[in-house]
Amino acid sequence: MVKSDIKDLLKVVSAEQAWEGDSYFTPLARQEFSGDYGAAWVRACYKLEQAGYGASLLQAYIRYSPEIARRVGPEHALLLAGVLSSVAIKASPAAAEVMPSAAIKAAERLNGDEVRFRSWMGVIDRFSSLAPESVQVVLAQMDMLLSRLNVSRLDAWIMAGVRSAGTDAERRLKFFSFFDPEAERRLDHESSDLGYADLARELKAFLNALWGIRVPLREPPLSATGQVRRRAGFSTGIIRVPTTFPGNSGEKARDLYYAALAHIGAHMRFSGPLFPAGELKPVQLALVSLIEDARVEHLALREFPGLKRLWLPFHIALATGLMTAPSMFARLSHALVDPDFTDVDGWVKKGRDMFFDRKAQWDNPAISREIGNLLGNDIGQMRIQFNPRTYVVEPPYRDDNMGLWDFGDDAPPEILEEEQLLDAVRIELQDQDDTTAPDRERQENDENDDPDSRPVNLEVSEQEGIVVARYPEYDYSSGRERPDWTTLVEYAPTPRPAYVIDDMLEANAPVVNHIKALISSARVSRPQRIRGLSEGEFLDIDASINAMISRRIGETPDTRIYGRFERRHRDLSVQVLLDVSESTKDNLVKSSATVLDVEVQATALLAHAMSGLGDPFAISAFCSNCRDDVRYFRIKDFDKPYGDTAKTYLAGLAGNYSTRIGAAMRHAVADLKRQNTHRRLLLVITDGEPSDIDVPDKHYLVEDARRVVHTLAQDGIDVFAVGLDSGGDSYLTRIFGRRNVIQIDRIEKLPEQLPMLYFRLTA
Repeated sequence: MVKSDIKDLLKVVSAEQAWEGDSYFTPLARQEFSGDYGAAWVRACYKLEQAGYGASLLQAYIRYSPEIARRVGPEHALLLAGVLSSVAIKASPAAAEVMPSAAIKAAERLNGDEVRFRSWMGVIDRFSSLAPESVQVVLAQMDMLLSRLNVSRLDAWIMAGVRSAGTDAERRLKFFSFFDPEAERRLDHESSDLGYADLARELKAFLNALWGIRVPLREPPLSATGQVRRRAGFSTGIIRVPTTFPGNSGEKARDLYYAALAHIGAHMRFSGPLFPAGELKPVQLALVSLIEDARVEHLALREFPGLKRLWLPFHIALATGLMTAPSMFARLSHALVDPDFTDVDGWVKKGRDMFFDRKAQWDNPAISREIGNLLGNDIGQMRIQFNPRTYVVEPPYRDDNMGLWDFGDDAPPEILEEEQLLDAVRIELQDQDDTTAPDRERQENDENDDPDSRPVNLEVSEQEGIVVARYPEYDYSSGRERPDWTTLVEYAPTPRPAYVIDDMLEANAPVVNHIKALISSARVSRPQRIRGLSEGEFLDIDASINAMISRRIGETPDTRIYGRFERRHRDLSVQVLLDVSESTKDNLVKSSATVLDVEVQATALLAHAMSGLGDPFAISAFCSNCRDDVRYFRIKDFDKPYGDTAKTYLAGLAGNYSTRIGAAMRHAVADLKRQNTHRRLLLVITDGEPSDIDVPDKHYLVEDARRVVHTLAQDGIDVFAVGLDSGGDSYLTRIFGRRNVIQIDRIEKLPEQLPMLYFRLTA
């Protein structure tokens, strides 16, 4: 490259960046790119200019690259030029133009760590391939994002946005522009080391152990306001818990969740009937709630003095500061809880004195309304402004207090929606037919004790289904599970006459007779120790001692001194999960029967076998229409008999949509885990590779399903798959393991083979 070429190249920079004398570099560039790095930097500039991305991109690189070199080294500043070229090609030159300034922010936030900065460049490069339309938006917000996320969590948040929108570029842009409320929720989740999803099970146990309260815990809906997302809340029969408490991590976050649950439990125990809001002003509502918070906490401390160590560290308000309503309220809260806290402000002292003067009346909630109203009037006379729209209760463990008030017809929209939602779900569930006798007795467990079956944000589906739960989904690219990523919607199949199933059994009479012959010999149970045998696997110690005693006193010893382990009865529960995706509508070769017809026929024969053996079993089916509508059909539950109702549902199955198998398995095993049997088996029958229309990555759902299988193995649940597509062996073995898959090449053989497979699995 000749000197004139370099001069032409550098003409695009500003006058302040002009080189001095015969040097080709700006003063800062000459300082940071010395020796061989200088020649490499010039070559990098020349390549960017020759690529035709425009003068603005080159100018941005020349302007910012020396500062990047100073912070993370010249090697990474030179690598940035290659990443800029890649981003310009994959996304746009405009997006690449924003990246050098974003790189400065990244270098600052990453404290000049070269390894993390290189990882950051890799994340942006990959992002430009996955969501090119959104790169510029994300780079413009990089300082904010890296103030809350490290590089790996930034990558996880970006992948959450990409996965949530799939191939819809408009939805991706909406997510990364934060027009989609889920973006903020996912950012909250990634920015916290510890969130509700990590603590759900122990929080439920804590609430039950402390107060004897067993109510559903829910995260706030995506449409919730910022205040609702930042504070816990409660209403009749439900507690709302923030997904995360931003700014709190590790043990502090754990303590904050425990403090919040302990406080809400105190409300549920001591607050009594709702306060009528009536004509109270917002400032009075806030202060009555504040006094009520202190009252129930003092009553709780009478029973559990140790709660003070949990609550007090979060009261950090100082006895000084601006005369604003939030500051004054926080100081009053501190004064009412901590006897060692003194505040010279007359209003705070008045509130504290009124509260403790009525110590003998703390059992009466009316004092909260009395004191709160008086303090509210004083605030008005002091001309202190109170903005209810921006007010957030302090300290952070205290709830938003909406559960204390009866707003009548003027209730806040989120309160009305939540109550209507729960009522609708209760009505729908009560309408279900549950009057039939169970297969066998089983221990009833609280459905909320299982974190995998944690329902979140219950709502009524628009299409005759009930949203019953949200489950995580595993993203192999980030190595993380995203909590509440998929939504399970339970539907009732369109019933068809039960005789359809009976006719199927008659058409397969030889198989039915064979099943009857095998029923009596099949045993699956816990091994039992059988004693007093003439021969066996081990010595019966008691019998051996008695034999020695008999021998020593001259009697003939009993020779039945052995024992062995035997299985004498069945101790097995089975969950059958049927894939009823669109592909099951396909006809078999040279037949009018569809794949689904054969699945139904085989399941009917299998149910006949399991019913004859007395094994507790359940049958369900699934398909999916994106992650927000994973459809689940209950054909038969464990506590229902296999009769005409189950047959009508089985006969009424129809093929539709896609195959999000991981989410369906998570929901199916929620019931299976509650079965108190020696062995629990999940039997999956599928005809296609896991897929959904919002997932372009063909490996994504395969890896998620594989993750589910590994997790279930750790929980002692056996999983076996029957594949009806001979071309799918590779993905099935990847998910379930080679030993846990059987591939059926001729689907019409399934009715005959499935019951026999069941006997082999349970022998």
